[in-house]
Amino acid sequence: MRGSAPDPTHTPGHRRTRTTAAVLAAAALLLPLLGAAPADARASAGALQSAFAAAAAEYHVPQSVLLGVSYLQSRWDAHAGAPSVTGGYGPMHLTDARTALARTPHHSGDTEDARGDSARAPRRADVQVPETSELPARLTTLPKAAELTGLSPEQLRTDPAANVAGGAALLAAAQKDLGEPPSEDPANWYGAVARFSGADDTATAAAYANDVYDVLRTGEERTTDAGQQITLAAQPGLAADTAQLKRTGLRKGNASGTECPASVSCEWIPAPYEEFGDNDYGNHDLGDRPASQSIRYIVIHDTEGAWDGVINLVQDPTYVSWNYTLRSTDGHIAQHVKAKDVAWHAGNWYVNAKSIGLEHEGFLAQPDSWYTEAMYRSSARLVKYLAAKYRVPLDRQHILGHDTVPGPTTSTVPGMHTDPGPYWDWRHYFDLLGHPIMATAGTKGGLVTIRPDYAANQPEYTGCVTPGRPCAAHGSSAVRLYSGPGETYPLIKDIGLGSTPTTGVNDLSSRVSTGQQYAVAGREGDWTAIWYLGQKAWFRNPAKEPTAVSATGLVVTPKDGLTSVPVYGRAYPEASAYPAGVPAQSVSPLPYRLLEGQRYVLGDTVPGEYYYAVTFTTDSHKVVVGQDLYYEIQYGHRVAFVRAADVRVVPSAG
Repeated sequence: MRGSAPDPTHTPGHRRTRTTAAVLAAAALLLPLLGAAPADARASAGALQSAFAAAAAEYHVPQSVLLGVSYLQSRWDAHAGAPSVTGGYGPMHLTDARTALARTPHHSGDTEDARGDSARAPRRADVQVPETSELPARLTTLPKAAELTGLSPEQLRTDPAANVAGGAALLAAAQKDLGEPPSEDPANWYGAVARFSGADDTATAAAYANDVYDVLRTGEERTTDAGQQITLAAQPGLAADTAQLKRTGLRKGNASGTECPASVSCEWIPAPYEEFGDNDYGNHDLGDRPASQSIRYIVIHDTEGAWDGVINLVQDPTYVSWNYTLRSTDGHIAQHVKAKDVAWHAGNWYVNAKSIGLEHEGFLAQPDSWYTEAMYRSSARLVKYLAAKYRVPLDRQHILGHDTVPGPTTSTVPGMHTDPGPYWDWRHYFDLLGHPIMATAGTKGGLVTIRPDYAANQPEYTGCVTPGRPCAAHGSSAVRLYSGPGETYPLIKDIGLGSTPTTGVNDLSSRVSTGQQYAVAGREGDWTAIWYLGQKAWFRNPAKEPTAVSATGLVVTPKDGLTSVPVYGRAYPEASAYPAGVPAQSVSPLPYRLLEGQRYVLGDTVPGEYYYAVTFTTDSHKVVVGQDLYYEIQYGHRVAFVRAADVRVVPSAG
């Protein structure tokens, strides 16, 4: 409302108009500070806050609005000039996707069968990045900011202070386009904030603006990835002028047919269920979940393709499918497959039949790119809604990354996908889910939950842009594993991959991830050992800067008298459970073993189950449930299954 309280971060009557040259001069002073070593950055921890103040004064935008928009874009991080998954740069996420695309290779030659069912021919997903000429305006805001400010694109990409000025200029231009005056009251900027989102419909723009104003009401304070302390004071009584949305000229959004919470923007873009060719069909299977079988998993993916191109792909019946796609710039969601049906997305038919798949927009093949806060928040709201509706536990055994889905058979293990990768911030994501990852035991619990400080945890990776070359330093959810208590020991080897372990960004052989839990196998100084892939794996875990916290729970270990038991990538029924007309599926062990004396965290107890769906007509579709029980365990980086008859369940020590 226009009668709301004025912006507490702006002093009426003392606004000082500055020239772009003055802003550039300030930026020149700030840039060395913002890129300084951590100790120096702490000494100048107010530099970025000052940059927000300078840009707000220059472009007559309330400082709190500028801070709120930036928080929803990047949480005020600069990411050392690296682009986001959609080519957005700096604290304001100014998009320059053409430049980002030009500096990164494209993915091709995918080897994973997205359907993951040996009863049918493989269905592979080979994403092709669309040509840069197809990019929408929301992915090219940085060139527009350059026109408005007179700053060079390079400055806007690499200089955080210049980037903030560019964002302020875009907000001021949006306010002017709406015919609104440059008000000092943040309540009067709702329409401009909605337009800043880049959304082309009112529902998405409103969802984005509502998130920004929620941030303004609650306030935020954090230290950025460059060591900058930023504070946004809370304005609990702020009531935005939402009537401005009608004057934005955006089309009306339509959520009809979707299965989404009211707190997100969602549209129905169906994946086709069509018959074609020689008795072939695609791109998903009809089902009757959860009546026919429970939904136990939600799988987090990265599209590695741009929104428009990926939306076109999911509408191709000869391609593969997933349930939802989420857009990076504004958190908009498209649903493609109903929850009752089975999408082809995870590379493991057992997981597909028991899961819902979420693809998060990201067309850059450079894995050290980052994800926007708008998409994190929208995704978390959707997952909370789905988890509550289908009773999916909110933990890392059920909220899976595609990189933690097991290969269903030995031959498929090397080709399984590795997204969303080590730069997805699982700790922040679970905070947004309302289930923060925290210690649940004293310092000597029998289990550990991986929980590094995302920003400070920066293991070296290679191969982000050029094979063998180091990736840019970046916060990470992952922790590296060694065969002994020190970095001079060899990396842990994954026999299923059949390759020498490396620091490659897509090499999962010697890596654990935030939220995953493992049984403690030993401690020595600053190092902790866990049971991992049938061996002791060590990671650095100093008491003053821990990378894991203690936990207790249930673990599985081989039954007495057994020296080892097989490990599986799917929980299929015994042969006798299959009715006439449904071919029995092989209960095929992976190349791994659970050895005597070792313990692995129990994630779930499930019956052997198989969904037979290999024809277009549904009359032959059947859910086969066996008598055999399986335990889902955290075996390596990926989850796995063991037969309950082979192991015993015991409490963890501690």
